[in-house]
Amino acid sequence: MRAGLALGLGVGLGLAWLLAARRRRAVREVLFFPSRPCCTEELLAEAEGCDGRPATCPCPLPRSDCSLSRLLRRLLAARRSLELCLFAFSSPELGRAVCVLHRRGVRIRVVTDSQYMALRGSQIGVLRLLGIQVRHNQDVAFMHHKFAIVDKKVLITGSLNWTVEAIHNNKENVVITEDAEYVQPFLDEFERIWEECNPGNYTFFS
Repeated sequence: MRAGLALGLGVGLGLAWLLAARRRRAVREVLFFPSRPCCTEELLAEAEGCDGRPATCPCPLPRSDCSLSRLLRRLLAARRSLELCLFAFSSPELGRAVCVLHRRGVRIRVVTDSQYMALRGSQIGVLRLLGIQVRHNQDVAFMHHKFAIVDKKVLITGSLNWTVEAIHNNKENVVITEDAEYVQPFLDEFERIWEECNPGNYTFFS
């Protein structure tokens, strides 16, 4: 009887420890911009494969961590899906990361603003040429959201537009969390806008 009680107590404590450990490892991160200059070439080249060897980049930028590299790592952690809801997207590094995920077989869906998708330097055309699904708003109001959802469980959101200007010059913030209480409403909002932006629903003539 005592042995059974001890075993049950041990299992209970083990489960409690595992749950506590999982809570400690929960994704919660805050990034601030402008990002400190740092080299992201090795990180992106390693993600692309490059014969399994990290590239040695000759640029003089430090190899230390920075807000941009941390954001890239969160994106590159995607294994199944990536939903992007972005007002403007011109960062070549972030665009390259999304292309890497597409080539890995990650399902990617993008919603963007119609007035900003074709601006010079926009990454949207690059993504569309690769066959990534892109939709845009039809009405005159800006599609001003700035969020991403990785594997339907990690939310990346904040004031940051995914542009060179915002990343390197603006004072911006990004919050990253896997708290389902926050992730689910953003998933719901993405699905609502995705359907709203379905080309089958467009009205081209009054």
